[in-house]
Amino acid sequence: MSKTILITGASKGFGRAWTEAFLTKGYNVAATARNVDTLNDLKEKYGNSILPLTLDVNNRAESLEIVQEVKNHFGTIDVLINNAGYALTGAVEEASEKEAREQFETNFFGTLWLTQAVLPIMREQKSGHIIQVSSILGLATLPTGMGLYSASKFAIEGLSETLASEVKQFGINVTLLEPNGYASNIWHTGITSESLPYYDEIKKALAERENIFGKVEATAPAIVNLVENENPPLRLLLGKVALPFVKQSYEQRLESWEKWNDVSVEAHG
Repeated sequence: MSKTILITGASKGFGRAWTEAFLTKGYNVAATARNVDTLNDLKEKYGNSILPLTLDVNNRAESLEIVQEVKNHFGTIDVLINNAGYALTGAVEEASEKEAREQFETNFFGTLWLTQAVLPIMREQKSGHIIQVSSILGLATLPTGMGLYSASKFAIEGLSETLASEVKQFGINVTLLEPNGYASNIWHTGITSESLPYYDEIKKALAERENIFGKVEATAPAIVNLVENENPPLRLLLGKVALPFVKQSYEQRLESWEKWNDVSVEAHG
């Protein structure tokens, strides 16, 4: 039976590559974007298998309406992929209130609104798979001026891990996708308006890391595999840099926690 997949941020990057991969496999895809004209070629090629929808994920009411429209159109929503998001680059000190709030509105709250919207449908059908696009920067940080982006992804990690335990009883799976850096325009869509010279070196380091970025299209088989797996993992790292980076970070954390454990135990009382 063909699955119905709802994916946000489908106009470019991961979203575009994954939308095409699912359509090629014969799935029904509700593909959302701020500008659905970017999906015209896919509509022409795949016809009724794709439902392009205009969506601003920051708008909770709009998210609820879109989910109901997809349900009415295809009859079911088997998989939700919360992919819409962007990376605000700049030092923590540089971020304005507006920039910080907008980063969370899209990356965190946009994910939350769509997740809440599909849960009643998936509970009723006693099945479903919610895939949250996080990042390895939601597990560990880099000193490269991406504190607000990392914070938004850390928030998604905590939300989704808790969600997974809450909805397992309803036959709903949750997976956190944690890619390392990929050659996507996500890194160039949000730059803090204020630039302080004190952070020039870490910004330079961020730019230099782009030469180890993975290829977006190479992730498509992994996502199809994930959707088709009956027992998907809670977390899936993407890219060859991801595991070594996260492993090193967690080893350093454990070493520090163990070093200070006597102080921690004494603080228990």
